[in-house]
Amino acid sequence: MAKSAPARKSTEQAARAGTPEKSEFLRFLEWKKLKRTRQRDAVANEIFRGRGHFEPEEIVQRLKKSRTRVSRATVYRTLELLRECQLVEKLDFGEAGALYEHVHLGEHHDHFICTRCGKVIEFHNADLEALQSGICAKYGFHDTHHSLRIFGECRECRGSRNS
Repeated sequence: MAKSAPARKSTEQAARAGTPEKSEFLRFLEWKKLKRTRQRDAVANEIFRGRGHFEPEEIVQRLKKSRTRVSRATVYRTLELLRECQLVEKLDFGEAGALYEHVHLGEHHDHFICTRCGKVIEFHNADLEALQSGICAKYGFHDTHHSLRIFGECRECRGSRNS
């Protein structure tokens, strides 16, 4: 009985964390036997607050601007923890470089990457998702997540080339 009390307390803390992602992160830290710190909370909150793609240095700068004292190393270490628990994804966009994005629980999208200007366009297509699920089922494969990136030229770059 004594062992269930700490788990219940951390579950209650997770419920008060604000977002489902934050709750998931707190459970992950507990599972890894890592401490919840003010600095980790600040990094996670900053990432969970935003949408779109970001570089780690952007998080460092936003925290610095808000006068939140967090080391650059803590930002990178927390990003790795968030990647490990699948709440952040590192995306390699080829010549456009690597960016990170917050993975919202229950949501999914894929990416078009312009090889001329580096623009990243997010899209979701239910038919494509169903096709991928069908292919997995056909091969007896249980997918947990995927990332589709299509490289080419955006409308603006194709238009400027044709002008």
